[in-house]
Amino acid sequence: MVLYESVETKEPETESCKECCHKTKNRSEAEYTDLIHRLNRMEGQIRGIKGMVEKDAYCTDILMQVAAVKAALDGFAKMLLSNHIKTCVVQDIKEGKEETVEELLAIIQKLMK
Repeated sequence: MVLYESVETKEPETESCKECCHKTKNRSEAEYTDLIHRLNRMEGQIRGIKGMVEKDAYCTDILMQVAAVKAALDGFAKMLLSNHIKTCVVQDIKEGKEETVEELLAIIQKLMK
């Protein structure tokens, strides 16, 4: 069983990842690809903001890009949360793991701050 897969290659990581990851999820290829594409776009936006700072761009222009990244990150979180509820949460409830509901409520509270 693969405990953690590299984001870049989907290759199994070394055994040291067991220390940081207590749960895993097998994602469909479509879900995986969509998540990675969204992250890659945001990474590019962050590099663009860094370039703007390095080129002494006007503050409000930089802030507009920051707002775009925040919106993209919020969209990513909403999609991931939706997928989590439809798969992990539903499965855990079917298996009688009611602690998953408390875990879900805690993460929703953090996301809504």
